[in-house]
Amino acid sequence: MADQLAKEIASNKNIEECYTKIPQRAVLCELKEQSVQQWQNELERPSKGAITKSFFPKKEDRLKLRLNAILL
Repeated sequence: MADQLAKEIASNKNIEECYTKIPQRAVLCELKEQSVQQWQNELERPSKGAITKSFFPKKEDRLKLRLNAILL
């Protein structure tokens, strides 16, 4: 009986989708991608980040590096 009902439900095109959750990992990846793009857009503005831009023209290059801050 359960198999028969599952087949009927699976073949019915009029049933609304009731599971619309997005995995947390997908949301975090999307947010990271958007923040890197926004960072890159800010860097490309003429008055922002001239010194940093000379070392790292793209933010993706900077994110690949592991830089340790030296505190004096």
